[in-house]
Amino acid sequence: MTEEKFVDNPDHTIALTDQDMNEAVAKYPFIVVDCWAEWCGPCKMLGPILENLAKKHAGEIVFAKLDVDKNPETARKYGIRSIPNLMVFKDGQKVGDIVGAMPEAKLMERILALKG
Repeated sequence: MTEEKFVDNPDHTIALTDQDMNEAVAKYPFIVVDCWAEWCGPCKMLGPILENLAKKHAGEIVFAKLDVDKNPETARKYGIRSIPNLMVFKDGQKVGDIVGAMPEAKLMERILALKG
């Protein structure tokens, strides 16, 4: 039996790759994928905010991170041109993007608006 890569209701951000992106989007009803890179300052500012939100919203919203330098296929597929870019998926469909770093409250407001 293989170990499940994606746990139910994670309370931390999960790391995604080109290989498992589709699996994660299919598994979680509502997932926010942070497209980021090591060299991106605003991306680093967003990291702790996303970890905090993942804890606060475990069981409701899944937060994931995708390094665009290491996973160029996914970035190309979704037309990611600037980072940080949070792609929001609901029931397997992309419902929006949130581009740029922002305070936690503002970010949550934008996420919840897409959650509907």
